Amino acid sequence: MTSTSKLLGDPGGLGDALPAIESFPDALSRRVNADPEHVERGLAQLVLTVVELLRQLMERQALRRIEGGTLHDDEIERLGVALMRLEQRMEELKGEFGLEDADLNLNLGPLGDLVD
Repeated sequence: MTSTSKLLGDPGGLGDALPAIESFPDALSRRVNADPEHVERGLAQLVLTVVELLRQLMERQALRRIEGGTLHDDEIERLGVALMRLEQRMEELKGEFGLEDADLNLNLGPLGDLVD
């Protein structure tokens, strides 16, 4: 019986579960790659995927507003420039982290893939 079991009188058979809990850090270390280079790239991939999703949503909304006639010419120009700069910066960041468009792709179910 473990010291925890002695103190608690082994409620619910916790003493039997302790070996499994104690082996958890070892199992976790085998599954989690804590290499800083891979962690940084994985985080960049996640963030850039979310930014790409938002960029595409903003682009589609802008097109709807343009087609609906709710934007003035100067607003259309500013919006176009902003979206072009965002896309250019995304390309730079993908290059910096060695990512391709396919690395940012998500299957959105009935909506299809994120990256066309």
